[in-house]
Amino acid sequence: MYLVDGDGKEHNLQFAVENWWIGDIGSFQSEKPTKLYIEAIENSVILQIRKEDQLRLFVEYPKFNRIFTVITENALVASQLRVLQNISSTAQERYLDFMERHPNFFNRISNVQIASYLGMTPEFLSTIRKRLAKP
Repeated sequence: MYLVDGDGKEHNLQFAVENWWIGDIGSFQSEKPTKLYIEAIENSVILQIRKEDQLRLFVEYPKFNRIFTVITENALVASQLRVLQNISSTAQERYLDFMERHPNFFNRISNVQIASYLGMTPEFLSTIRKRLAKP
């Protein structure tokens, strides 16, 4: 999921792999158009639900409410961690943490996308990788 700024630059906000959910919760809750793009770069299953149907589902089947709550809480925790890292960690620390937490992403998404997610240019990401590769 990414935002395109006024200069046409993409800013990656989130990645999702198998069994993960991705969506613009703010747009869904407000029922206003999103400014974000969600792009499937691999075969994916896309689910869509209207807000009124979601609310009815929660009432009729409370387990769905619990599942959605857990998913939302996990997303909030991840978002908070990312904000804290962005304000308190170096670019190299952010990269190393991303590698540790998501080792399976590196063969599936481009370096440009990873750099954007980590808040750096692809060139600076390359510099970090070269620095880490040296003995």
